[in-house]
Amino acid sequence: MNGMSEQTTPIAAVLTDVDGTLVTGQKTLTPRTIDAVRRLDERGVLFAITSGRPPRGMRMLVEPLGVHMPMAAFNGGAIVLPDLTVFDERDIPADVAPGVIETCRGHGLYVWIYTATEWYLTDPTAPHAEREADTCRFPPTVVPDYDPYLDRVVKIVGVGDDHDLVARAELAVQQRYGTHVSAARSQPHYLDVTHPTANKGVVVDRLSDRFSVPREQIATFGDQDSDTLMFRRSGISVAMGNADEAVQRQATYVTGSNEQDGFADAVERYVLPRAVAAPV
Repeated sequence: MNGMSEQTTPIAAVLTDVDGTLVTGQKTLTPRTIDAVRRLDERGVLFAITSGRPPRGMRMLVEPLGVHMPMAAFNGGAIVLPDLTVFDERDIPADVAPGVIETCRGHGLYVWIYTATEWYLTDPTAPHAEREADTCRFPPTVVPDYDPYLDRVVKIVGVGDDHDLVARAELAVQQRYGTHVSAARSQPHYLDVTHPTANKGVVVDRLSDRFSVPREQIATFGDQDSDTLMFRRSGISVAMGNADEAVQRQATYVTGSNEQDGFADAVERYVLPRAVAAPV
């Protein structure tokens, strides 16, 4: 905890994941979650969002939560303003993208890709494609192949219902392309591959630098392996009750599940009692 007790560390900013954390399994915001974010704002605590979602998939959060901070889509691959204007984009190197796609497919995964504004897939019947369209609130563009887009890919997703295969694909991508990409599972069935500086740990650093909030004064919330990268960079971290035990072990606190208002409960217990206004 950077030399400070977790019980006394002031908190000036909250950075949270979305799916499995901020929203329910039905992809909705509960009244308690909305109220918790309002109370953070009243205390001057910065509220920021990071997600594997594309920018358009985060639009639904802006109005009900009164979001006025930049949002880190694609785990930081694209930083967007609340009106979804992209002001920072980090593409996967074009010479690496084909190998990543081949590695995922070699492990039996379906693959789809995202640019900063579009979602492409070759098989609209692929597992979870319909669910993803519902989550992100826009449909994919079906294309015969990805070659025309490989010079502007922000995220590659490997998809499969065999979670062990997804985990093995994650390890293979990390081993083969580790310095050229960031690869982590955002869900047991999703392997997210982004630019090497596009991960949630880097998002913590960028939030700290941009708004002059020490990392030990940032609280992070999440439920998946990709979220542990920000757990390690923040002052306190909260794992959701629906997170795997391995994720929970890496957090400062464990709260209720995303179906039990776990986010709001943790804000009330662990953040508001030590909330301080950010220096902005």
